[in-house]
Amino acid sequence: MTVTEFIRIGPAEPNPLAVEEFVRMRDGVRLATDVYLPGGVDAPGDTILIRLPYDKRGDYTFIPLIAEYFMDRGYRVVAQDVRGKFRSEGETLLFVNEADDGYDTIEWIIGQRWSNGRVAMWGDSYYGFTQWAAASSRHPALKAISPRVTGTQLGEPARDGAVEMGITYLYALTYFHSRDGYFWDMDWTRRPYTVQVEKFLAAVGARSASYDQWYPHPVRLRRFRNGSPFDGPAVPVLHTIGWWDNCAPLSWADVAEIHRHPAWDQSHYLRIEPMDHETFHLLDGPEKLVEDRPEEQIRAELPRMLDPTLDFFEVFVRGNGSARDIPRVAWNLAGTEGMRTSETWPPSGVREVVYAATADGGLTTEEVDAAADVTWTHDPDDPVPSSVENAFAFLLTRPDEAPLAARDDVLAFTAAPVGSDVDLVGPVRATATVHSDGPVMDLFVRLLDLAPDGTALRIARGQVHVPEAAAPTAVEIDLGQLGYRLRAGHALRVHVSASDAPEFIPLPGTGDEPWGATETVTNTEHLTVGGPDGLRLSLSILEDA
Repeated sequence: MTVTEFIRIGPAEPNPLAVEEFVRMRDGVRLATDVYLPGGVDAPGDTILIRLPYDKRGDYTFIPLIAEYFMDRGYRVVAQDVRGKFRSEGETLLFVNEADDGYDTIEWIIGQRWSNGRVAMWGDSYYGFTQWAAASSRHPALKAISPRVTGTQLGEPARDGAVEMGITYLYALTYFHSRDGYFWDMDWTRRPYTVQVEKFLAAVGARSASYDQWYPHPVRLRRFRNGSPFDGPAVPVLHTIGWWDNCAPLSWADVAEIHRHPAWDQSHYLRIEPMDHETFHLLDGPEKLVEDRPEEQIRAELPRMLDPTLDFFEVFVRGNGSARDIPRVAWNLAGTEGMRTSETWPPSGVREVVYAATADGGLTTEEVDAAADVTWTHDPDDPVPSSVENAFAFLLTRPDEAPLAARDDVLAFTAAPVGSDVDLVGPVRATATVHSDGPVMDLFVRLLDLAPDGTALRIARGQVHVPEAAAPTAVEIDLGQLGYRLRAGHALRVHVSASDAPEFIPLPGTGDEPWGATETVTNTEHLTVGGPDGLRLSLSILEDA
């Protein structure tokens, strides 16, 4: 599909279980809102609100099935197309209207005869963000939220020190172009990417307000008009993160921010599952690894997705039971069944282990005294491929990344196989000293589980932008958090590269802004191994497993 051959998706047909209302916001804009009442009875009860941009009746998010499940537990469900999307009125603009629109929708809900004045919210990704936005509005009727695979800074263009994700611009040109959804393929071999964008916009016949806001000169509009949600009254939150979610860094940044606000910290309950953004799980069998999941499969998976939220709401919305009934941290050790609990993250009983890279491609826990300079080439016209085509569904294919080690532009460092199972639990980071013969560089680090059969599964990753790369520069790369069982006979491997495309926009090598760059230049990149400035990997091992 080319930039002039796109798929346009409009709103789905009405759902017979819902009554559609058009809820007026404070500025007169009306938002399309489906109301689901258990048994069709309008007696007062608790309400779960879902505000999303993906069509409240569409197949992608299967909200009608979710509403049925919530109704079976006695909840009224309100599903709303956010401003400017599908059946809702108003301008299509990312993020900035969600706080006020969330407040006004909650105010409307508690004025209905089927409401008892208590509202909770649930949802993933952007409809996780709308929960943080509603919390920032400080409406007293919002009793609990359950945001999953999301973050308060979701979709924000990269700032200094960050690597730009391709989805940042493409999201404003697909899901958030205008009222309908538009889907088309970028040809990442053809620069400048801006030309393809302009051809698409010309073919559609309309511009994207969010894209024009962000490119070429980002205008960072205030997304929380009343200030950060964490500066206001705390709301009980069940905060779900996926080990393989590509948005997990945003979630963990919110966890760190919550720790700095005591009231929120006391109201924060963390849940970490072995899943990616599209909720595929590590141990799912092939029968569940289907991109277009049939309705019967979706229904079968709803308990796994929704029961933790319902248990949370039972306590914090309905007041049944005690907060002590909800674990402060529930987490899965990936590669094992079931959930573990702890009072903190990381749990107690972990110790730090540091690996150093060696010039011959090893990883060792011993000191490496001799320093060496290892080089590789960054070719913008042949970048290191991203793990998967769809970064949101990593576990759908669980790619073998071992073959990447054969590329000239990937450095591989491998530890000895472990003699018994090792539980890797807690933060992962790398430190390195790098430089380039180009003006800037990106550095990508992937941590892999190398199996005895030679296949390798990515278990953590991180990246950093080096804006002044001509001179040796010390960098720290945050690879996020890890909860993973490394089986006996398996080994850790680290892949280092200067690109990860197209998930991250490859630098052109010239120092020019990558989205609009026209020319490319090959760069030679340098990494120090050994000595005090050499590449090191720090991770934590759970000893009382």
